[in-house]
Amino acid sequence: MKRLLPLLLVPLAIAGPAAAHGVGPPHVEPGWTLDPAVTIPLAVSLVLYALGAGRLLARGGPGRPTRVRGALLFTGGWLALAGAVVSPLHELGERSFAAHMVEHELLMLVAAPLLVLARPLSVMLWAFPGMARKGLGAASRDGVVRGAWRRLTESWTATLLQITALWIWHAPALFDRALDHPAWHLAQHLSFLITALLFWSAMFEAKRGERALGGPVLCLFTTSVVGGALGALMALSQSPWFARYAELGMAPFGLTPVEDQQLAGLLMWIPGGLVHAGAALVLVGRALVSSGDPYEARQASRP
Repeated sequence: MKRLLPLLLVPLAIAGPAAAHGVGPPHVEPGWTLDPAVTIPLAVSLVLYALGAGRLLARGGPGRPTRVRGALLFTGGWLALAGAVVSPLHELGERSFAAHMVEHELLMLVAAPLLVLARPLSVMLWAFPGMARKGLGAASRDGVVRGAWRRLTESWTATLLQITALWIWHAPALFDRALDHPAWHLAQHLSFLITALLFWSAMFEAKRGERALGGPVLCLFTTSVVGGALGALMALSQSPWFARYAELGMAPFGLTPVEDQQLAGLLMWIPGGLVHAGAALVLVGRALVSSGDPYEARQASRP
């Protein structure tokens, strides 16, 4: 365990050899993943946002700084998402569980919160012609749609969904299936990303709405503890959980399958726990500031 701690600082995305689904023997350097099922949705989302943001920025007005901030947040989230599922990190994750964990952390702890903060859907609407934009806007305001969204982004519902996805997909049988079958692997990543988007929407909505912050703060700390517990179990285990990685033998950095798993557990346990605990402290800090300033409190309650 001691020699694993310094490796937490090593950029796994540029590490040594990797093996991917049918791309060659383990000594082949990891390459880019250009699966149309991944690249096309990424490209479409980027084009829609760019068109919508361009039209909104061309309108000018007092909201320009907010639009620029949103564009920067979206760009950061989109790059983190693309880096997780398209860059060589994805193929490296087929050879190293630790690299796979970095991929999941990028999806759930970097890409998802940045995309939620950017609030891209309202911007993407402006990529469509006027009539289509009005139709999509009306559909989003439909009572059924709004009701479903409200339920899915309730603090404890979103938290339970994310924790369930996290624990279920790390069950050895299901994780090995995801490694061996691209469709299952895609489903795994989609479930992580979607539940993370719902989770961070629930957490960040608390500071814009009138709901008490107690629930979201407790949910963040709960997620930190429950997710950290899964990471701790991996980090402290003396045997590999996943047959696929055990069969590959030595992982990058010359780690055994057990050491590679322990490093992955540390990555889930420490950085993951710190992000959720830090977000909880930020919400508490914002609440304290707002409660001490009536003007800020009114501003925080606005959509």
